[in-house]
Amino acid sequence: MSALTCGMTLTLLTALPASASSHSDAPLIKQDPQANLTDVYAFVGKKYDSDEDVLNVIVSVRPFSDPGDGLIYERFADDALYSIHVTHPETGREQLRYDFWFTDVNPRHGSGLKNRDTILSYGRGTEVGPIEEVGDARQNYTQRYWVLRNNRFAGHGTVPPPNVGVRTTPHYNDSTTGLAVSGATQLSELDSYTRDTITTLKRGEAAWAGSREDGFYADTPGIFDLLDARILDNNGDLGDGLGQDGGGVDGFKGFNVLSFGVQIPLDQLSPAPYTAAFADLGNQGSNPLPSVAENTGVGVYASVSRRRITLRSDRREAFNFGSWVQVNRLANPLFNEVLVALKDKDKYNRTSPPNDAANFGQYAENPEVATLVNVVFGTSFESTGRGDLALVYLPDVIRVDTTTGPVSLPGDGSFSRFGFAGGDVVTNGAGRVISSGWPNGRRIGDDVIDIALTAVASGPGYDPVTVVGDNVDANDQLYNRVFPYLGTPHAGSAVDQRQAP
Repeated sequence: MSALTCGMTLTLLTALPASASSHSDAPLIKQDPQANLTDVYAFVGKKYDSDEDVLNVIVSVRPFSDPGDGLIYERFADDALYSIHVTHPETGREQLRYDFWFTDVNPRHGSGLKNRDTILSYGRGTEVGPIEEVGDARQNYTQRYWVLRNNRFAGHGTVPPPNVGVRTTPHYNDSTTGLAVSGATQLSELDSYTRDTITTLKRGEAAWAGSREDGFYADTPGIFDLLDARILDNNGDLGDGLGQDGGGVDGFKGFNVLSFGVQIPLDQLSPAPYTAAFADLGNQGSNPLPSVAENTGVGVYASVSRRRITLRSDRREAFNFGSWVQVNRLANPLFNEVLVALKDKDKYNRTSPPNDAANFGQYAENPEVATLVNVVFGTSFESTGRGDLALVYLPDVIRVDTTTGPVSLPGDGSFSRFGFAGGDVVTNGAGRVISSGWPNGRRIGDDVIDIALTAVASGPGYDPVTVVGDNVDANDQLYNRVFPYLGTPHAGSAVDQRQAP
């Protein structure tokens, strides 16, 4: 990469509204962290307890959750509806929806709280000591949830305790170091709290909800601190994205999130054809990048809703009633954060995908970030007519080709965080070679920052391809390779996310 391109890209990054997947995407939702979606993952894999092919959808909320934030620790909001939407991949119209509804965060009676006369939520219920099993006598507070499928009861589950630390939740952690143990390759290797709270729904889907390690990684702090030199590699530039030295600092290191997810058998879905970029990678001689072709699959997005009316009182808890109102949504990484202008960010969170082309199409097809680069450096990045970006982002649902079979995951020899740009491809049912990762679905471990910035810099012709990276090339925690896939949450008493440069 030339020095000009390096400088140009760095300036581009400073102009972006955010560089997190969706940790800080719009003004209003920033004030409501428990409803703030951070990431949506959607990819084809195997069911956690069988050889059945499923669509995995894992959604994270509550950015920058401090593992040591006792004594309450993070809980899913009891006055919010957390939803997973499966849609037509081209129109964005909903075909299937799963709603998660959680029990009281402050129960006064019943099985949710065993002991009201203690300061401890975990480690003292009717006994004092480590939690050996979910919901045992030492786990004072227990949150539960119901799942609705298309507004019908589908099942219920229990949220495991957070990772308080090795003395309170020992089965999450290494007994010597006190650090969380992650990287399970099969169900039996998952910690017992996570394994025992995977639940089967009425139609055979699997569901889970609880605390996880934040699987997103990027040097956002360095980018926004006037471009700290650690973003550069040893050659003094951004490298080639695939070969940076990893000298950046993961701004999400040490933080947890709240996550919920489902595994849906593929035979319960209604796949449909859709036009996709990067969908014919094995035939670039006659169909060069962005290699537009037809795939078959579904779309996925997530949303959080709250009741229309909240009444507050100085004598009792707030009372919520009325219809549900959507306050946040998320699908592809970086769309609302990086492409949509400030004036429309809150509007995006209130609307639905079928209206995206009309409401926000201008931001995908005419990305301001390219215009900013051209004004400052006199370059000729394409800032209009970006059909390649429109195919990824409009409507804003993650499109998953469901004809591929399971894709590779971190830890597999064929996995590349850069997807097809790193040689990580898969063949679909039509015999076409496509990416194993985003924008074909989104896997845990996909380096969406590098992939997205490379697309902005290189399209729509991708000749040449300018590969851009942020010098953070891996997550700080190992991912698990079995549902719910995201890493074991960091231990409250053993992690320090306040890292030095």
